[in-house]
Amino acid sequence: MPISTVSDTNPSTAFVTYLAHVTRAKNSTPIMCLSWTPGGRRLLTGNQEGEFTLWDGITFGFELIMSAHDVSFRSMAWSHNRNYLLTSDAGGNIKYWSPSIAPVQSIDSHNGQSIHGLSFSPSDTKFVSCGDDSKLRIWDWATASEEKTLEGHGWDVKSVQWHPRSSVIASGSKDNLVKLWDPRSGGCLSTLYGHKNTVTRVAWNNNGNWLVTASRDQLIKLYDIRTMKELASLKGHHKEVTSIAWHPLHESVLASGAMDGTILFWNLGAKGSEEPAARVPYAHDMAVWSLEWHPAGHMLASGSNDRQTKFWARNRLGSTAGLQDASEDKDEENHTAEIELGNHVGIVIGRRGATIISMQRSTGCKMYVDQVRRVLLIQGTEKQIDTVQKRVGALLDRVSNEEGRDHHGMAIS
Repeated sequence: MPISTVSDTNPSTAFVTYLAHVTRAKNSTPIMCLSWTPGGRRLLTGNQEGEFTLWDGITFGFELIMSAHDVSFRSMAWSHNRNYLLTSDAGGNIKYWSPSIAPVQSIDSHNGQSIHGLSFSPSDTKFVSCGDDSKLRIWDWATASEEKTLEGHGWDVKSVQWHPRSSVIASGSKDNLVKLWDPRSGGCLSTLYGHKNTVTRVAWNNNGNWLVTASRDQLIKLYDIRTMKELASLKGHHKEVTSIAWHPLHESVLASGAMDGTILFWNLGAKGSEEPAARVPYAHDMAVWSLEWHPAGHMLASGSNDRQTKFWARNRLGSTAGLQDASEDKDEENHTAEIELGNHVGIVIGRRGATIISMQRSTGCKMYVDQVRRVLLIQGTEKQIDTVQKRVGALLDRVSNEEGRDHHGMAIS
């Protein structure tokens, strides 16, 4: 796809619902974070083993894997001038990297606890980090020294982002609060009380007028920082929202990912809507931990707990996959069904999700286990759903028969 085609002013061109490629490293583990290199030539992913993996952004081919941290990755952030990369891990370590992915500096902080977020100041002279010690810390980039500690959250701080143009920092925490900070004084400017569960992500749009927050309460909130008012409450996800990403060109377009592997696209603002503009149900088999737009805006990369990295592009000509009302025109699309699992939820999921993932790949169905209701949710064609129902039914019958024999044997003895 020519990159020039993404300059269209129509935001619908940014709804990238077509799966262009799936990558999976040989020694695969969950993908915790990812980022495009300067210019978008390559995609860099960080996994649960603390390893970097480098993928070609054009051919999607594997290029490099290397050890970066001793424990799981948690976040990565490029400086605005794209000269340096910051990464953090679950052990309280922050590292500086050059664009060639050569290590430059290492810092231990946050009392050895997970560092969930990193963000540069507009001038790149400072950066902020947040972690499970409930604190935000402001650092001088050149000396790698801590300048201030921002205290005010009552629990783990899960996300942080410096305003793209001003001296304001936004943070979200497990205490359900979003806070705005003055990095010069270290004081809290304001607190937003819109969420009822852990705030997992905060993100400023490119011009800095809007702040979007995501939470485990399944909601995404949009705030206008100029008036300090909530503009919208987006209700499209059915599980915890785990990742969000603003489009680099269309300032009203947002992508979000959830714990159930779904990716949604939103068109916000005066001409937008509080309903998803496009959706990719079951884009991944498990939680979508990270979303990152290509700098040119024509592609979205997603990293998941299912160990896969996926590249999403605009639909091919004539395709309506993921767009609203597309299912109404196709009888074989988007049929859903439920199977009651009772006490056999773990049997259907399998060790590390192996059983359900295997069934998805062999049948082509999308499946998700609601462990609260103890049901298996299925999406696919009628034939695919029928196949899954027969397989799961046979599995549950076999387990029930084995349990029956065990109880009978115990009664005889």
